[in-house]
Amino acid sequence: MSNQLHSLLNAWQKQKDQCQWVLASIIKTQGSSYRKAGAMMLLNDLGKSFGLLSGGCLEADLLHHAQKCMQLAQSIEVCYDSQDESDITWQLGLGCGGIVTVLLQPITPENNYLDLDNVLNQLNKKHNCQYKIDLTDNKQQNQVIPAHQESMCINENKAIFLTLKPVHHVVIFGGGLDSQPLVKMAHILGWHITLIDKRQAYARRASFKEADIILKTDYGSDLVQTELNQADAVIIMHHNVKLDAEALLSLNTCKANYIGILGPQHRTEKLITENQIILSKLSAPLANPIGLDLGGDLPESIALSILSQAHAVIENRTALALGSYSHNIKRLKHVS
Repeated sequence: MSNQLHSLLNAWQKQKDQCQWVLASIIKTQGSSYRKAGAMMLLNDLGKSFGLLSGGCLEADLLHHAQKCMQLAQSIEVCYDSQDESDITWQLGLGCGGIVTVLLQPITPENNYLDLDNVLNQLNKKHNCQYKIDLTDNKQQNQVIPAHQESMCINENKAIFLTLKPVHHVVIFGGGLDSQPLVKMAHILGWHITLIDKRQAYARRASFKEADIILKTDYGSDLVQTELNQADAVIIMHHNVKLDAEALLSLNTCKANYIGILGPQHRTEKLITENQIILSKLSAPLANPIGLDLGGDLPESIALSILSQAHAVIENRTALALGSYSHNIKRLKHVS
């Protein structure tokens, strides 16, 4: 299961009344931390947890605190300080070197399940939503409110406001063999995947079990246009010039942040010229050759390259190295 909030809430909703649940949210960080304020996970009284707030260091301890939260039927705030050697964080092995404050809240019918059903409903509709987490000890009434903030996390004295976004949606044109690792990797990321290929021998469900939607229809159809209008990324990889051109021509109303086409530039230039495709009508610059220069020529390496570039563009990142560390290693001469 993906660690995307959408997936966590889907798992929770199916059994929300079968056991007791707690919502754990990072409400404050200082210094380095694995995840930032606004990250959430779900825990239940069966000892199961869904999602991660750390790299696996804190989750077992959070289960212990979640049991207390359920027993008291009230919220609990837990602070993990990896700067303090006397803090339990050192025993847990959290190595980020920062301070993480986590709020645990019981999820009950009395507090309207913290309005998580409404959150899931908004995400299912592919809507951004603003989620208010109550920091007071009395009502614990979290709620969805109209989205009006750009920031992912805004702190106030009595509440924290999060902008929650639906999962990224990728539309892939071309259901050949090299699309299979692309679909698998996008699924691992928790993305919503639409696979389109009107050729009958391609994009078969047996080979693309992870795809959410498979369409085998004309590229100008309403079904295709509906998927394109919701897409964050569009990837074209038919290995067929005619179909690649049809796919590009279908993107006139698409608002995706990332559009890429597989193949060398001279092939794409010929395709664009012969089909009178106006690139300025596209919602994003056309990535071609597609992907980042990661090396490797196998389908798995190409898929990683493409998704890495698409991910960086959607998240508005540079795709550059975050940093590097090097030092001179002094070799001690062994004296016999």
